[in-house]
Amino acid sequence: MFLGQTHSQLKQSNRLSLPLNWRKLISGGIYLTQGFDQNLLLLTEATFHEIFQRISSLNIADPLVRLLSRMFLGKAIFLIPDSRGSISLPASLMKYANLNDELVIVGQGDYLEIWSPDQWDLQQAQINDAQANSQRFSTFTIATR
Repeated sequence: MFLGQTHSQLKQSNRLSLPLNWRKLISGGIYLTQGFDQNLLLLTEATFHEIFQRISSLNIADPLVRLLSRMFLGKAIFLIPDSRGSISLPASLMKYANLNDELVIVGQGDYLEIWSPDQWDLQQAQINDAQANSQRFSTFTIATR
């Protein structure tokens, strides 16, 4: 499971080296695609295929479904990490997410998010707003049993 967050520096050729504890989860390959919040998503093969199944079960006559498919699938790429657990980020996806040398990687259970530090700071401001959070999430059923 992908948990926590880390700051990372890109190496030459836009190579990203993932932390050791996440490498074993992606050793067979990982999908990279455009995220919903001007970020990137790194998904295991199982998670990517689950989302693909859900998207492909939607009505392609619906313009929003086609847009979602183009965004999620049309931007996706399958990457195989090298022996050091490093992957190369495509320039087009880096441009979309405003990524430069420094980035923030955030675990989301079944997948990872890649953020520019500036965009992540904006997210952190929302995450840390306790008063707003109690209202935002009040309709969710979050139970331990």
